[in-house]
Amino acid sequence: MTAPTLFAEKDLTANPAPLGLMGFGMTTVLLNLHNLGLFGNSAMILAMGIFYGGLAQVIAGVLEWKKGNTFGMTAFTSYGCFWLSLVGLLVLPEMGLAEAATSSAMGAYLLMWSIFTAFLFVGTLKMDKASQFIFGSLTLLFALLAISDFSGSGTIKQIAGFVGLLCGASAIYTAMAQVLNEVYGKTILCLGGKSH
Repeated sequence: MTAPTLFAEKDLTANPAPLGLMGFGMTTVLLNLHNLGLFGNSAMILAMGIFYGGLAQVIAGVLEWKKGNTFGMTAFTSYGCFWLSLVGLLVLPEMGLAEAATSSAMGAYLLMWSIFTAFLFVGTLKMDKASQFIFGSLTLLFALLAISDFSGSGTIKQIAGFVGLLCGASAIYTAMAQVLNEVYGKTILCLGGKSH
């Protein structure tokens, strides 16, 4: 039988959030450059979706679980699986393993992600402004993409592309702020403090 510990152990593990945010942010920027029509839906986007947007975020989510962060675990694991499922939606029909999703099916898929993200956005109201911006813009992005699929509007998809660039760039900024602020031991890039 071991004696009870009289002091709390200090958590010396690294912060997994920057990894998850970079995986999300970089993949989101690249997909929305595609949504703006700058290049096709090539293997570059699919590979980023599998390995950085997908696997890296799932790893970050598992590490957030280890740190006891329910929000981070739920967000990173879910969005990692979003990217993996999105690649599956594109690749499975090409492999002859499933019928391609209709526009209305894709609209429903994206609408569910918008609703999920809106709930997470409510959670960010107790966090820093940078997190609020990421989740607020992501809620809007999913909603616009859903509307675009339901309506077939190319204009709404273009607007979504610009929102997606801002959302992805804000995630990249937030990731690098966390890394640089930790490395330098002071605020190099501001995250906007916590809301009260």
